[in-house]
Amino acid sequence: MHLLFLHGPAAAGKYTVAKELAALTGFELYHNHLVVDEVLKSHAFGTPGFVAERDRLWREFFARFPSPGRANIIFTFNPENTVPQAFIDWLFTEPVRRGVKFISVEITADEAVIESRIASKQRQQFKKLTDVALYRRLRNSGVFATPLIPRTDLRIDTGKTAPAEAAAHITRQFSL
Repeated sequence: MHLLFLHGPAAAGKYTVAKELAALTGFELYHNHLVVDEVLKSHAFGTPGFVAERDRLWREFFARFPSPGRANIIFTFNPENTVPQAFIDWLFTEPVRRGVKFISVEITADEAVIESRIASKQRQQFKKLTDVALYRRLRNSGVFATPLIPRTDLRIDTGKTAPAEAAAHITRQFSL
């Protein structure tokens, strides 16, 4: 039972690497926008209702993990300040308490690469950040500085490593 937590900034390539990993390993991909996009149907991003509903749905999902048919999960996550630190702290401890092997991988890229990817068509299929000027304002104001990720077991720069190569490296590194 594995929970592979792929975290990093917007447009670093988490979802793309996660799809490659899912194909290589058979792990289920639980992309954070599955919940974010659902909650956006009834709450504006960042509002108290949005934060509470997203937190509730994430916790419900991971409280049931592992469950029959869900032995291994890849969870993509972009740190941003509407996510309470308490959720991340809980995520890093609760599944482990239940015997899940928790692997934390940071997917990163330099700012020029991230900005070149922000408006991509792939990002537009979800309700992701797609405006470079807005991304810069958010980044410069510290929006992506929290919550703090307690531990990172591996860092991969997708500006220098292709998604398939990154996924293969992760599978080798952790014997997946």
